[in-house]
Amino acid sequence: MTTTNRHILVTSALPYANGSIHIGHLVEYIQTDIWVRFQKMQGHDCIYVCADDAHGTPIMLRAQKEGITPEQLIAATDREHRADFADFHIGFDNFHSTHSEENREIAETIYKRLRDGGHIEKRTIKQAYDPEKEMFLPDRFIKGTCPKCGAEDQYGDNCEVCGATYAPTELKNPVSVVSGATPVEKESEHYFFKLADFELMLRQWTQGEHTQPAISNKLNEWFEAGLQSWDISRDAPYFGFEIPDAPGKFFYVWLDAPMGYMASFKNLCSKRDDLDFDAWWKAGSDYELYHFIGKDIAYFHTLFWPAVLSGSGFRTPSAVFCHGFLTVNGQKMSKSRGTFIKARTYLDNLNPEYLRYYFAAKLGSGIDDLDLNLDDFIQRVNADLVGKMVNIASRCAGYISKKCDGQLSKTCAEPALYNEFVAAGEKIAALYEKREFSHAVREIMALADRANQYIDEQKPWALAKEEGKQEQVRDIYSMGINLFRVLMTYLKPVLPVMAEASKTFLNIDSMQWSDIKVPLLDHAISKFKPLMTRVEQEKVDALIAASKEDLKQEHHKTERKASIKTVNENIEPIAEQIEFTDFAKVDLRIAKIIKAEHVEGADKLLQLTLDIGNETRNVFAGIKSAYAPEELEGKLTVMVANLAPRKMRFGVSEGMVLAAGPGGKDLWILEPHQGAQPGMRVK
Repeated sequence: MTTTNRHILVTSALPYANGSIHIGHLVEYIQTDIWVRFQKMQGHDCIYVCADDAHGTPIMLRAQKEGITPEQLIAATDREHRADFADFHIGFDNFHSTHSEENREIAETIYKRLRDGGHIEKRTIKQAYDPEKEMFLPDRFIKGTCPKCGAEDQYGDNCEVCGATYAPTELKNPVSVVSGATPVEKESEHYFFKLADFELMLRQWTQGEHTQPAISNKLNEWFEAGLQSWDISRDAPYFGFEIPDAPGKFFYVWLDAPMGYMASFKNLCSKRDDLDFDAWWKAGSDYELYHFIGKDIAYFHTLFWPAVLSGSGFRTPSAVFCHGFLTVNGQKMSKSRGTFIKARTYLDNLNPEYLRYYFAAKLGSGIDDLDLNLDDFIQRVNADLVGKMVNIASRCAGYISKKCDGQLSKTCAEPALYNEFVAAGEKIAALYEKREFSHAVREIMALADRANQYIDEQKPWALAKEEGKQEQVRDIYSMGINLFRVLMTYLKPVLPVMAEASKTFLNIDSMQWSDIKVPLLDHAISKFKPLMTRVEQEKVDALIAASKEDLKQEHHKTERKASIKTVNENIEPIAEQIEFTDFAKVDLRIAKIIKAEHVEGADKLLQLTLDIGNETRNVFAGIKSAYAPEELEGKLTVMVANLAPRKMRFGVSEGMVLAAGPGGKDLWILEPHQGAQPGMRVK
């Protein structure tokens, strides 16, 4: 363990102020919080800052839909996020917002320095423009007919049916998602950051210890493809900061978002006299700076961000630590299965330290995905925390309290064993430092097994029945409690609340890493109270049910909003009206999905074999974003049975399954009532 006092600034990626925190997000915040708490236990000056990412088109449009200002929306989200983080014991030293004066000042300073250094260029580009809303449209805000396969209702950048990618201008029959109007092509002058100016600097920076090996390999692919200039501007209307020398132009959200790290720290500096912003952020600073992020945003944090900092005269990160995604029961989180779990829904049903421990027991230093297996979750928490850790304290405390007035022995019964536990702290600390939390947890639990084994071998409950053995019994139980203290100290970064309760039980004022060098001798402990209760299957079932209920509420909310929008904005139908006789030609049939499989070469497509009673049909459906093949097989759904076969590059599609939802993960196939049979006609 190092004894040199370090100055460490740590950040997590900024949560977007357009939605709730869910357990997938919490992988990162829990990972970061554990590392920060460990550093503080070592006595280092470690500061953890974060902020809400509060700019961009989605926030502007959502606020409009809800009839509130963007400022009101981000204020409400800020309150929700802060409460969720606090209840999961995420110990930010400061939580701020990118929509702040500190961030505006930093964004303008960095931009002007880049501009004056010759790293900003202007270029006229063509974009899709909504003539009714009078705004340029991001790709995802345009829908139309795929130019490759003819599938309708596809986004402006890629087709979810055939997987093709294209420019928004290539879409057939494009419409604006915002107004329903037909977009027009319009020229606009944009501002670009010349990333290629920093290629040499970035090649050197990314090949050191600043990035993980897997990320470095990915970065090499980007270098080989050539570093492209980055469009850092957006046209009005846009919720964000206006570019100083460009009226009507705004900083793209991804430019000022990472600057939110600096802004949050600057805000903290205004509250604390002992912090100097420049000492931490000046070029060449020997203070440490670490970013914890998801692997999906590595491009921004390991190329653009270091280049922007270097070009504007600020220090670059000491390292960027990427992590993988969360799956639940081996599959991506699913709203329909109840495994898309919001932070608040979890908190309403289960102890947050269960999840903190389980994530720690699974997290390593790499970018592999992490799976929350709910059966394993129950078993591991109950076996490790209750069956091993709490068991040590509970089985020893009773005798000490009842027979010894709560007073521990004056001597250490097994000094060699105690010193072995203390010596293990060096290896455990090194594992925490390297973010190998799962390995650290395994080491701690192996020691917990040793502690329980020691008590079992000594059999103090049997000795207590013998005459004159009371002091020996106290020595054994006192030893057990001292071993528990060491183990709980090692787990404190993971379980801060349980550690605090243990401090009360042990009657100690401090639980720093260095405190365990000397055992508690002739020391009074408090009466034992349960430190952790078992995970109950019923509570986990209730969590899944509640998450499904969240989905139903979202459905109802979406339906209400849709009807309100239609009335208030009088949206014209996008397609021409048809007669009832035209609609009556559509033959809707109940179909059973007897086989579902991935389509090689298609990102969004699944191949379904459908039983419609007297025959089977082959159908390609763009629902891969919402369903895994194995969860579809055996389900009933509804298909258009008399749609003319269509030849696709993957084969012939002999119909269409019906689905509803805004797209992406939020897409649901229609499921008929129980009792329906394949081939039945839907009327």
